Amino acid sequence: MFWDKKIETMKPKDLQALQFKRLKKTLYQIQNVEFYRKRLAEAGIKSSSIRTLEDITKIPFTKKQDLRDGYPFGFFAVPLKKIIRIHTTSGTTGKPTVVGYTRNDLDIWSDLIARNMTMVGITKNDVFQNMVNYGMFTGGLGFHYGAEKIGMMVIPSATGNSKRQIEMINDFGVTTIHCTPSYAMHLSEVAEEMNTSLNSLKTGLFGAEPWSESIRKTLEKRLGVTAYDSYGLSELFGPGVAFECQERDGLHIWHDCYLVEIIDPKTGDQLADGERGELVVTPLVKEAMPLLRYRTGDVSMLMEDGCICRRGKKIARITGRSDDMLVIRGINVFPSQIEHVLLKIPEVGNQFMVYIDRINHLDEMTVEVEINRNYFSGELADLAKLQKNIVKELRNALELRTTVKLVEPGSLPRFEGKAKRVIDRREAI
Repeated sequence: MFWDKKIETMKPKDLQALQFKRLKKTLYQIQNVEFYRKRLAEAGIKSSSIRTLEDITKIPFTKKQDLRDGYPFGFFAVPLKKIIRIHTTSGTTGKPTVVGYTRNDLDIWSDLIARNMTMVGITKNDVFQNMVNYGMFTGGLGFHYGAEKIGMMVIPSATGNSKRQIEMINDFGVTTIHCTPSYAMHLSEVAEEMNTSLNSLKTGLFGAEPWSESIRKTLEKRLGVTAYDSYGLSELFGPGVAFECQERDGLHIWHDCYLVEIIDPKTGDQLADGERGELVVTPLVKEAMPLLRYRTGDVSMLMEDGCICRRGKKIARITGRSDDMLVIRGINVFPSQIEHVLLKIPEVGNQFMVYIDRINHLDEMTVEVEINRNYFSGELADLAKLQKNIVKELRNALELRTTVKLVEPGSLPRFEGKAKRVIDRREAI
C-alpha cells in the first residue's frame, strides 16, 4: 500500500530536517519572483532570518488576490521556456489565476497522485475511468497522469453523457472512478433508470466539492464502491494534495512536499492541533511557481491523533470557506465574477440575485437579473435575445451552465448594508 515507503513513513525528526532543507531551497528560488523580493524586503526577511521551521510565521501570507494581480506570469520563478504546461483557476474579474508547471513539477504531481491511489489499494491491474473536466482546470489531467504512472488502463471519459459513461464502465470492466460526489450520485440514478448494474466497480475517488459521511454511505450502497475523499487546489499543483487512507478518518497531506499551518482567519495567528481554522500551505517542491504561506480559504484542522498507516499527521475534512467562494459542480465561482460579467452588458441593471439548488444530486445555478430601465421595451424577441446573450457570457466566464431569469426593474431586493446576493438552497451536506 506504499508508492514510496521510505518517504511516506519518515520519522518525525528526519521529516522536519527534509522540510527545512526544502523550505530554504524554496526561499532561494522565490527570489526570482519580483513580488516576493519586494514583499520579503519590506518585511525585513532574509534567508538567514529563517533558522527553524517555526520561523515560517515571520513570513507574510500570500493571498489569492496577489496571484490575480500577477496575471499572467508574474509568479513564475523560472524562464517561460522551462514552462511546459499552464492551468488556470477562476478569477473574480474575468482574469483567471495562472499556474505554471515545469517537467519536474508534472513528474512530482503525478507521483503524489500515485501515492494517493496506491495508499487505498489501487494497482496497475485496475481500470480507471476519469469523469472530471479535462481542460484548463486541473481536475482531469492530474489524476490521469498519476494513474498512468502506476500503469493502469486509463479511460479519459471527462464529463457529461451519463449513459455513455455507464456503458464504458460495463464494457471496459472499470474498477475505479474519479468524479465529484454529486455527479456520482447522479450516475447511480441513471444506472438505475437504465436497469443496469455496475458490478465491476470497486473504488470511488471523490472530491472538488464538500460532502459528508451520509453521502459516502449512500454512494457506497448505490455504486458498490469504497469511497475516498480527495482534496486539492491548482495553486498547490491540483487535486491530490491530501487524500484519505483506508482508515478514512481525515486526509493525509504529504508533509515532505507541503508545510501546513492552521490559522485564525481574522487574526492570522497559528492555531493548535484540533482547532479548526483556515488552511495555510507552503509548497516545498514546486519549481515553476513556488509560494509562501498561501491562504487557501478552506476551513480544516490538523488532527491530533496519529494514523495506523504511519503516514503522519492528517487534516480534517474540509468543512467550508473563510471567504465567499462557491463550489458548483466542482468549479470555483465568486459572486464578483458574476457581477463583472453582468455590468459589462448595457441592457442589464445593477441588481441581481444568485440561487444555488441541488436538483437530482447536481448543482444548478439560477441568476435573476434586473433589466436596465432605459432598455426595457417589453418586446419578447428582444428579451429572449438578451437572456441568451447573458447565458453565453456567463458560460464563457465561469465555464459553467447557468439558468438566467430576466425580471422587471426595481423588483429585486435592495440592501442597506452588505448585499447578500447569493442564496444557497442546497441541503446541508
